[in-house]
Amino acid sequence: MDDCFDNDREEVLIRAKRSNVIAIISSAFSIDEAIKTIKLMNSHKNFLFLTCGWDPTNFDIDALMEYQRFIIDNLNAIIGIGEVGLDYYYIRDPSLRNMQKEIFISWINFAKKVNLPIIVHSRNAGDDAIELLISEGAKRVILHAFDGRISWAKKAVENGFFFSIPPSIVRSSQKQQLVRNIPLEFIMLESDAPVLSPYVNQRNEPANLIYAAKMVSELKNINIEVVSDVTTYNAVSFFNIHFNGL
Repeated sequence: MDDCFDNDREEVLIRAKRSNVIAIISSAFSIDEAIKTIKLMNSHKNFLFLTCGWDPTNFDIDALMEYQRFIIDNLNAIIGIGEVGLDYYYIRDPSLRNMQKEIFISWINFAKKVNLPIIVHSRNAGDDAIELLISEGAKRVILHAFDGRISWAKKAVENGFFFSIPPSIVRSSQKQQLVRNIPLEFIMLESDAPVLSPYVNQRNEPANLIYAAKMVSELKNINIEVVSDVTTYNAVSFFNIHFNGL
């Protein structure tokens, strides 16, 4: 629920629908953001959905505990936990990285407690994130915008984890290599709006999912309709989304 959409949020949602996007999942990183999204969901039923995550650079444990209580009280409105995880790009201090790991572990176990899937942020920390997910017994996992090594990505697939691919794949050799090495059955599409646009320095939005779908289609030499059908099925099944026609 980024404020960069405050002036044209409804137009963005209309463009998404016109581009055959059948659902949008919005990640909230605070109680206020979650409440704002829930209110918007009421006017976009069966199209807009909520997940609740935590900024990996936020070390406020009291706020974290309060947020988790909010999630428990509002489980009927929430379809997933995330993004949560590790960010070694911004956090370089070893002691803070250790604290990040502890917070991430708490979210992994919280997701299991409330029986929700988990969306993982792992910038410059893919190996550690996957290792922790496996060691903590996480089952329903999406690795969002994964930038780690292919060897660890394959290990994640062996454990049944999914990967979500953003429109920025059109200009990212790393994301292209990832898609070449991950079976389509373990791929979903994401916008990560307003970032990870197909164009440098331009605001991203959900309608741009088509760029990710086209690139996955080209890299795997698979018809784009098949890519759309499989990735949609993966997402709907993973999040247990129910809406008209599906």
